[in-house]
Parts: sequence; structure tokens; C-alpha cells
Amino acid sequence: MPMRSPAVDTLPSAVEAALRKLGTDLAIARKRRKQSLANWAARLNVSVPTLSKMEKGDPSVSAGVYATALWLMQRHEALGGLADPQLDLGALESEVQAAVQRGVRRAHA
Repeated sequence: MPMRSPAVDTLPSAVEAALRKLGTDLAIARKRRKQSLANWAARLNVSVPTLSKMEKGDPSVSAGVYATALWLMQRHEALGGLADPQLDLGALESEVQAAVQRGVRRAHA
């Protein structure tokens, strides 16, 4: 059995909640399509236990399996925008602060 990553055991609670919601949403999508666990697992090329873990939001399930499940429901394109640099407000704030500091240093020079 593969070793579990320590990163999985130290997830922030907000990340755990987001994964649980994603798993629940994926389970709902499968059920709305009237697909059995066995059928959906075969389409994802995973075992039924792995699919069940994904539908519970288990962080040890690979990101590729989650992404393929999104592809099965034609929502994979949403992944491409998740980390869009133009929407990274934390980085933008850092850049603005750095620009302000440069401006303050120039004003005192």
C-alpha cells in the first residue's frame, strides 16, 4: 500500500470542505446522469472504492481523477481558470505594495 503524504493529513479545513463539496457535486452529477458507481468508475479508469473516495472528497485521490470526472460532465474547462494569474488578488496586492514602497523610497531620495 502506498504511503500517505503528510500534506494530505495537514490540509486546511477550508480545503477539506471544498474537496467534500466537489466530491458531493460530482456524485450528484453522476446520479443525475443515472450512471452506476461501476459504470462511472470504468469510465474514469478507477476502482469503485476510489470513485467512492472521490465522491467523499478524499484528498488522496489524484487530481487527475477529479479532472477526468469534471471532463465526463463537460466541466473540465473550468480547471484552466482556477489559478489564472489575472485573478490572483494576493499577487496583485504584493505588486501594488512593492510599487508603493518604490514610490516612497523615490520620494525620500
